[in-house]
Amino acid sequence: MSYRIAGMVFADLDYQQLCGKMLWFYHMKCPFCGNDDDRVLDSRPAREGAAVRRRRECSKCSNRFTTYEYVERTPLMVVKRNGSREPYDRGKLLAGVVLACRKRPISRDDMEKLVDSVDVKLGEDSRLEVPSQELGELVLERLSVLDPVAYVRFASVYRQFDSPEHFVEELKNLKK
Repeated sequence: MSYRIAGMVFADLDYQQLCGKMLWFYHMKCPFCGNDDDRVLDSRPAREGAAVRRRRECSKCSNRFTTYEYVERTPLMVVKRNGSREPYDRGKLLAGVVLACRKRPISRDDMEKLVDSVDVKLGEDSRLEVPSQELGELVLERLSVLDPVAYVRFASVYRQFDSPEHFVEELKNLKK
């Protein structure tokens, strides 16, 4: 039987043989010493089932590190207000959330979970494009539950507040 994995063809192998050939696929370079021989200590679902978290130990330096595996999806494009398009960047979204939550009693883990839930929502729709307004609304919806100050901070940038009246109006909407 033949298997095609990551563009490579493995011909005339049964499943056991394939697994033996695939061991190198699962090794990662150690971020501490660069060695590519490690062992997986623990695997579990992560990010609401959208990833697999693996805890690894380097066989050379014995340091431990964590890796995540994701299903590779067709790149999602964000349609900006001016009509331009750019690839969806989870890191950019997280940076905006982190900035809104700065000096607030919100853990990094909670911020990651918020962005994870936006990622899952976007993944459910299987669309190729998403308007930036919709992306902002998804974040605001989640921030309103998490922290009202972070919500107003994010809204002020996202909705481009240019006067104190905009802040007051948004606070009134948040209380509803």
